[in-house]
Amino acid sequence: MQPELLALLRKVDTPTVCNAIEVVQGKRGFNLFTRGTMIASAPAEGAMVGHAVTAKIAALAPSTEDPAIIRARRMAYYKAMHDGPKPSIAVVEDLDFPDCIGAYWGEVNTTIHKAFGMSGALTNGVVRDLGDLPGGFPVLAGSVGPSHGFVHVRELGTPVTIFGLRIAQGDLVHADRHGALIIPLDVVDGLASAIAKLLQTEKLILEPARQPGFDFEAFEVAWQAFEKART
Repeated sequence: MQPELLALLRKVDTPTVCNAIEVVQGKRGFNLFTRGTMIASAPAEGAMVGHAVTAKIAALAPSTEDPAIIRARRMAYYKAMHDGPKPSIAVVEDLDFPDCIGAYWGEVNTTIHKAFGMSGALTNGVVRDLGDLPGGFPVLAGSVGPSHGFVHVRELGTPVTIFGLRIAQGDLVHADRHGALIIPLDVVDGLASAIAKLLQTEKLILEPARQPGFDFEAFEVAWQAFEKART
């Protein structure tokens, strides 16, 4: 991804990217996004953008596998997160969902992943240590909780499902406090111009609506121009 496009995607919110994808595709109906309300650890920070490095965890009960296997898989997990192509996002499915109790994402783990150069974390599981998480590493999670339970890694690099969105290793993800989506690779080249077009089109209705004396007649004129310009 070109640095200019990456910088742009980090500045705009996920709804804007969702709409821009439809502009590139020339139609409505794009549906590669999460469903439901998620918890944003840093809602005021910009969006996270990157290729998914996937894993699955569980925490309700201790693992029944040999402890040496669990330790080896844990280190393999961290190696995969460290080595993933940048920009990258940790995308971790908690298999206990919707009864997740293990906060895999706390001050220690987020600091490690940030140090690995990752852009953030996306999970249906639990986040904790709010207020102590490092800046520049947003976490979009399913819930907030105090405990780590018996959290352990179950799988690495396999497809995961986060709030109805199936994400495969390497998928290009954009996420913020609104949720997450997958950016199809075939729209990447047209995304910057689509975002510019979208923002310019929205001005056709937003600028008149923000002026004093905006009435229904002014709305009709502005809306017609807006409708004509948008997808």
